[in-house]
Amino acid sequence: MKRRTWLKSIGISSLALGTASLHGLAGAGQLRTPAAKDSRIRHAFCSWLFPELSLTEQCGVAQKLGFQAIDLVGPAGWPTLKAHGLACSMCNGAEISLTEGFAQADLHEELFTRYAALIPEVAAAGYTNLICFSGNQGRQSDAECLANCAAGLRPLLPLAKEHGVILHMELLNSRLDHPDYWAATSAKGIALCEELDSPQFKLLFDIYHMQVMEGDLIRSIRMHHQHFGHYHTAGNPGRGELTNRQEIQYPAVMAAIMETGYTGYIAHEFIPKNPDKQQALAEAKAICDSYTKL
Repeated sequence: MKRRTWLKSIGISSLALGTASLHGLAGAGQLRTPAAKDSRIRHAFCSWLFPELSLTEQCGVAQKLGFQAIDLVGPAGWPTLKAHGLACSMCNGAEISLTEGFAQADLHEELFTRYAALIPEVAAAGYTNLICFSGNQGRQSDAECLANCAAGLRPLLPLAKEHGVILHMELLNSRLDHPDYWAATSAKGIALCEELDSPQFKLLFDIYHMQVMEGDLIRSIRMHHQHFGHYHTAGNPGRGELTNRQEIQYPAVMAAIMETGYTGYIAHEFIPKNPDKQQALAEAKAICDSYTKL
């Protein structure tokens, strides 16, 4: 069968094919993706993406673009968010650092003090999610790190349950951005979830970081979504914006997430190459909202 005859037989005109090709070649600044009419995604962006803006100015950006929350804001910023009708989708402020975390037994006492103090504040503010980190592995085995994380987190779970707070350990890649970070694969994080066996502990599934480490994003989300309590986005390679110049197909990933019944926030944590960060955020929102059922 000739190509033109075959295209006609399946209802694809040459004009439609050409339009699709042009759309696929659109530059980052030209990308415009229509939002799905039934999109249920609640969007947030990470506060640290705008170091040049005050939190009040960031709230203005969120309101302008139709975002419902700002991610990674500590107690000092919560009143500002509330004044602008925005939520804190992931609270922070109890952690020591990305490299110093629950995988290191000598830090457990300090971490307990920090988290035990902040958990009631998170609840009093009306929030649910609080971030935590494994920290680096060092010379320890995976089994030792797993045991240490479980031992450090377990005493906090009754307090978290009392206040309705969920601790989220972020999965970060150790190949490029965070060398030696222990919770660098979904398998390690899931093993910790199974060890703790508590609804007060989940994983922050960073889509960019897990693409760097393991790929197979949709399968992971479908199989293990019960352990994933929050999601971050960024493009790969380069952790840039969510354009068609990177390899992650965000509409398909969003479809997989939403089909699990997820009702939390999608927080954008990319570092845009586009100097107009607001445009980059608007495009990221539109791309994610364009998901359709897989």
